[in-house]
Amino acid sequence: MNFRPLHDRVLVRRVEAEEKTAGGIIIPDTAKEKPQEGEVVAAGAGAKSEDGKVSPLDVKAGDRILFGKWSGTEVKVNGEDLLIMKESDILGILA
Repeated sequence: MNFRPLHDRVLVRRVEAEEKTAGGIIIPDTAKEKPQEGEVVAAGAGAKSEDGKVSPLDVKAGDRILFGKWSGTEVKVNGEDLLIMKESDILGILA
């Protein structure tokens, strides 16, 4: 990947949602919602405080995360649809 986010920004790849419900009903593409789960592809160095110190991010490349429904900005990098968001838009890290 030839893209590195700046400061407290994170580059995220959405994880595809299931195409079937637990009962076996297949969900058509038009009825699917975009997943709110993703994998961190790249992360910035961290946020700078007013005194110039950099506080590192809590997430790193490879972490699986949950984020808000309307979080981030959709971008296309190397032909792949990804999201750029601030670390504060991330709700949590999945274990």
